[in-house]
Amino acid sequence: MKVRIKFSKTGAMKYIGHLDMMRYFQKAIRRAKIDIAYSGGFSPHQIMSFAAPLGVGLTSMGEYLDIELRNAMDVTDIKERLNQVMAEGVSILAVTALADTAGNAMASVAAAAYEISFAEGTVMPEGWAGQFISFLNRPQIPYHKKTSKVSRMLDLKPFIYDRNVTEDKVYLMVNASSADNIKPIFVMKAFFDSIGLTVPEHSLCICRLETYGHGRDSGDETAEKMRFVPLSVLSD
Repeated sequence: MKVRIKFSKTGAMKYIGHLDMMRYFQKAIRRAKIDIAYSGGFSPHQIMSFAAPLGVGLTSMGEYLDIELRNAMDVTDIKERLNQVMAEGVSILAVTALADTAGNAMASVAAAAYEISFAEGTVMPEGWAGQFISFLNRPQIPYHKKTSKVSRMLDLKPFIYDRNVTEDKVYLMVNASSADNIKPIFVMKAFFDSIGLTVPEHSLCICRLETYGHGRDSGDETAEKMRFVPLSVLSD
C-alpha cells in the first residue's frame, strides 16, 4: 500500500533543513509503529519520497511525503498515530491512499503557491504594490541566478502562473518542477533590483501554501494544459 502524507512546517521547525526532516520522519514513523516497507540490499532504508524540498527559513502548509507500507492500514489511523509523535511545529494534515500507478511525490510536482509578507518593522515605500504589479506585467522578467557552480540569466515571466498583490502581502504561484524550479525569492529580488530597493532577505516571511501537480488533460489545448491540482488530490 502506498500513501501520501500532507504536513505543515511552522515555527522553529522552519530552520530544520531537508535532510534533517527526512531523518526526523524516519524516526517518527518508527515511533508511531507505522508498518513501512524497506528497500532490499545490505543497507535497507525506508521507502519514502518527499515532494519539492522546502528552503531553510520558509514555513509551509503544503508539504508532501509518500511512503510505502508492507501491509494495508487505515489512513485515519496513520494520521492519528503520526500526530501523536510529531514535534511542535509539524502537523499531519491529511493522509491519502495512492493508486499503484500514481507517480511519486517528487516526480509529480509542477507548481507551488507562496504567500510573502514582511517582518515586523519592515517599511516598504509608498506605492510599492502598484509598482510590483507593473513589474509582473512586463513582457520579460530577467533575473541573474548565481550559485557556486552556475551563473546565468533567466526570464522568470513564463514560470509565474498566478499572482495577487496587496499593501502587505504578495501571493505567487510559480513553477516548482525539477527542471524549471523558480523560488519566490527570485521574483522578489528581481523586483527590488528593478526599483533600486534593498530589502534584507530576513525581512521577508515566506510560506508555501500548497504544492501542485498537473491535472488531467481533457484535450483542451488552452484551459486544461495549465490546470494544477494539489498533490493531496493527485492520488491516481
